[in-house]
Amino acid sequence: MAKQPMLKFVQIQRDMPEKRDAQVRNADFDEIYAEYARAKAEEQASRCSQCGVPYCQTHCPLHNNIPDWLRLTAMGRLREAYELSQATNTFPEICGRICPQDRLCEGNCVIETSGHGTVTIGSVEKYITDTAWDQGWVEPPSPAQERPESVGIIGAGPGGLAAADMLRRAGVQVTVYDRYDRAGGLMTYGIPGFKLEKPVVMRRNKQLEEGGVTFRLNCTVGEDISFEEIRDAHDAVIIATGVYKSRDLKGPGSGAKGIVKAIDYLTASNRVANFGDTVAEYESGELNAAGKKVVVIGGGDTAMDCVRTAVRQGAESVKCLYRRDRTNMPGSQREVANAEEEGVQFEWLTAPQGFAGDTVDGVMVQRMRLGHPDATGRQAPEVIDGSDYVEDADLVIKALGFEPEDLQTLWGAPELSVTRWGTVKAAFETGATDLDGVYAVGDIVRGASLVVWAIRDGRDCAEAILKRFDQRSTTKIAAE
Repeated sequence: MAKQPMLKFVQIQRDMPEKRDAQVRNADFDEIYAEYARAKAEEQASRCSQCGVPYCQTHCPLHNNIPDWLRLTAMGRLREAYELSQATNTFPEICGRICPQDRLCEGNCVIETSGHGTVTIGSVEKYITDTAWDQGWVEPPSPAQERPESVGIIGAGPGGLAAADMLRRAGVQVTVYDRYDRAGGLMTYGIPGFKLEKPVVMRRNKQLEEGGVTFRLNCTVGEDISFEEIRDAHDAVIIATGVYKSRDLKGPGSGAKGIVKAIDYLTASNRVANFGDTVAEYESGELNAAGKKVVVIGGGDTAMDCVRTAVRQGAESVKCLYRRDRTNMPGSQREVANAEEEGVQFEWLTAPQGFAGDTVDGVMVQRMRLGHPDATGRQAPEVIDGSDYVEDADLVIKALGFEPEDLQTLWGAPELSVTRWGTVKAAFETGATDLDGVYAVGDIVRGASLVVWAIRDGRDCAEAILKRFDQRSTTKIAAE
């Protein structure tokens, strides 16, 4: 009888890939986790209990077949593991790096709830696909037959690229329009290299180009080309712009110099640190934390990206203000721990009330306590009277989340239906909007969300469009 390769969680402890020492990793923007060796990946995969009802799969937005590719990895059948992983996820090596596994698959692992420590799903997923790239198993889209239909995709982020990949594999002609000079959206310019090294994203962009996807970069809809022109040029259009409008912060002095938006700060850093671009605002110090007392306002993953970037830029000190406590923050607890190791100081239960100086030199802060639950079920923060103080700051970064831009106005498209929050109204699963042949996916529909949800939306939308094209073809043949 063959030796049982799985269910080893009792004998083998959870073991993450080695993490570089904070004092070393603070000096660069390289990823902080090392790669598993093959034996270690097989060992950690073998801890999976092969549940009858795999909650890891259920709580993955893509419903990845996690238990099966863990089993294949444990057995050393890595190519099969990769092919199974790729079947449901367009970018598994990216999700393995940046998904909040502690809130999704790993956070719902059965052996975690039994006290044995979750399976390191994300690290194994990353290892499988990195190995596939190294071995040449990852191939560009190569459709068996070309189709006459074309699809225009507005936005080269994860949702748009996932749809482009699926449509191109089916032989559809695909053009992606994006206002930036490189494809990838927030994966390229929003997420720092220490979480997602940029060659990982660039090789996916290259793969899509080699597979026949056309990219029109530095192309702003509403300026360089109209929305109607894109609609006229294609049989279907997918809106995948994401949400880039930063939520603002009011209060005395909120317009002072030295108060910047997280997206501007992270984009400048990524351009300089990862691509070697020259950014005037970085060179001038406006978007550079070097030698400064930095205060980041917010408690999500974007705030964590900002504080950890500021450390690497050589800030004198880095503090994060968040109005709730650690337990109630929306960001990944793993990212908070990494930030603390790197020297970031968190000021829990604090909220800014204003800013001092024409060029900011301090944040006026009020201490908070948690009161009764609000409409979301979370305890609402309440001000503690008389607790005001001033936090010294030379650079303040607002990481308060993102909202959709006003596409109706920017694109001259009042007929595009939006919600009261400004997100595009689109059908669940298909992404179809009220406009014939126009679809929408990702954050522009959901609001600011996760990369993995954008991938899911892009794949679902591509499937719906292919069904629409097939129905048209069938109807046309029947009519003839």
